[in-house]
Amino acid sequence: MKKILSLLMVAVMLVASVAMLSACGEKANDKGAVNADFKIGFIFLHDENSTYDKNFLDAAKEATKELGLTDEQVIYKVNVPEGNECYEAAADLADQGCDIVFANSFGHEPYILKAAKEFPEVEFCHATGTTAHTENVANFHNAFASIYEGRYLAGIAAGMKLNEMIESGKITAEQAKMGYVGAFTYAEVISGYTSFYLGAKSVCPSVTMEVQFTGSWYDEALEKEAATKLLSNNCVLISQHADSMGAPTACENAGVPNVSYNGSTKSACPNTFIVSSRIDWAPYFKYIINANLKGEAIVADWCEGFEAGSVKLTEVNEQAAAAGTQAALDEAKAKLISGEIKVFDTANFTVEGKTLDSYKADVDTDEAYTPDTEVIADGYFHESEFRSAPYFDLQIDGITLLNNMF
Repeated sequence: MKKILSLLMVAVMLVASVAMLSACGEKANDKGAVNADFKIGFIFLHDENSTYDKNFLDAAKEATKELGLTDEQVIYKVNVPEGNECYEAAADLADQGCDIVFANSFGHEPYILKAAKEFPEVEFCHATGTTAHTENVANFHNAFASIYEGRYLAGIAAGMKLNEMIESGKITAEQAKMGYVGAFTYAEVISGYTSFYLGAKSVCPSVTMEVQFTGSWYDEALEKEAATKLLSNNCVLISQHADSMGAPTACENAGVPNVSYNGSTKSACPNTFIVSSRIDWAPYFKYIINANLKGEAIVADWCEGFEAGSVKLTEVNEQAAAAGTQAALDEAKAKLISGEIKVFDTANFTVEGKTLDSYKADVDTDEAYTPDTEVIADGYFHESEFRSAPYFDLQIDGITLLNNMF
């Protein structure tokens, strides 16, 4: 009798094990293809008219196509504001059976977090956010990339163009002033324009830079107005962290070199576009989909760079760039990957005339932006190592802010 009971218990355990294995693998078949019941939803602040959102859309299409997802398995929601509309979009995607919901704008974060708490069976992933590592909600995740490295390389291209202009007599070394159109005075933007400036300074020591903020991620009129103001201030090269063609168009019209963001503007600005840096989100999208299919946990904070293919530069426009730019970028990129170059090496910048050996940044974000984490060690500022989103918020010497828009 005991032997029969034991055999029955073994049989029950085997049936349970098979059921568990079947449940874990139900989203992928035995050939590794994604089954039809898997879905992923994407929430975008704007649409393809925004260079920022188009970059995400292109990556989403690339990743889902590569993984074999059908059109019915991928749901896009565009032009979703940074308000309760985002929560409603996320809840709707969950109700439609999405296994993963992704949102792409900083202001989406509290609404994505709200949805994550309401739908614990769905994975909610959010780009540029800051709170996943402190909220500790198992199905809520943040992601970014070390785009400051891409901006640093773009800055090298800008610095080489300035050197060319100096050597040709078009400007003097003292006139090597760049302009930068920024959206908000967030750490993300500060980190970006500072790394761009440091890249330029690494090859053109006399460079200075002015920054004009718009107070909007996407406003073509304001971005063009900001670029025009910088040009009137005698800036001889313009870059940006804003999402429209406003600044590049102003540069093309004025015949002033431009370094854009999130994609090439060569077709619209053939005479002035030099290069662009961007985050390639396809590696992250493939990571979260594969992790979900395999039943693996998605990390709270994900941040990768050149080596993972998450940071990229466009092809250099030889018509506008200085001679030798591509070779210089290739060399610097290799040194970034090897660790020989640190973008925020404290030997290369000062704050109020002083070199820093210690700094506490606001990593565990609160309403007061309280500094909480020591981020300088081994001679450099450790950006995006304690969370994925940037927290470099120092105002370094050589950069002048013309306004302040949070």
